[in-house]
Amino acid sequence: MIKHIPNFVSLLNLLCGSIAVLFAVNANMKLTALFVFLGIFFDFFDGLLARKLKVQSELGLQLDSLADMITSGLVPGLVMFYLLSQSHYNFDIVQETKQWTVSTKTTNVLPYIGLLITLASAYRLAKFNIDDQQNNSFIGLPTPANALLILSLPLIIEFQGSGIVNTMLTNKWVLIGITILSAFLLNANVSLLALKFKNWTFKDNKKRYSLMFLSLLLLIIFKFIAIPLIILLYIFISLLK
Repeated sequence: MIKHIPNFVSLLNLLCGSIAVLFAVNANMKLTALFVFLGIFFDFFDGLLARKLKVQSELGLQLDSLADMITSGLVPGLVMFYLLSQSHYNFDIVQETKQWTVSTKTTNVLPYIGLLITLASAYRLAKFNIDDQQNNSFIGLPTPANALLILSLPLIIEFQGSGIVNTMLTNKWVLIGITILSAFLLNANVSLLALKFKNWTFKDNKKRYSLMFLSLLLLIIFKFIAIPLIILLYIFISLLK
């Protein structure tokens, strides 16, 4: 029974991701973000529980990646599709029903570029599953971190957007640039810090504790705008020798 506890937590991640998909296709970005955040929370603890209970398994590894593919792969792609559709007049949101519609008078494929994030996430997760060198670090940006980055954009627009910020985050070229950067970072050949604690000593976890403290500080000061800053901070701290 104990060996299935981490798998159950992975399934909770998958459940949250599936619910997030439903909210995403109904253009409810707030609840989409909420369930993605919950899914990432469960994603952090399934691996931690597996290590603590010493019940790590190949099944758990595959289940974890499948759940991540939905929560941190599919949903961010849908969110970027939404943002790009908002940035182009031929794609609109029916405000009364809160559901997406695509104009039948156009063959413009602009919003579909956002799904590049989903494809890049799938490729990154597939590489992770067959790579035995990513136990203490990650090669490329982890999909949950990338999902947080993408999900922060509609939250910034809704809750903290100023004229300049909203102009940038609703500009199709800026969004395409973020999409390409996201896909690149996911599969970049760069070693990044893994938030896996083998013990709780400060000496062995200086980077992890520093990242957590500074991230909390940024969130208190900047709220949702802090999330892109935290991702940059994460990359910077990881690259420090």
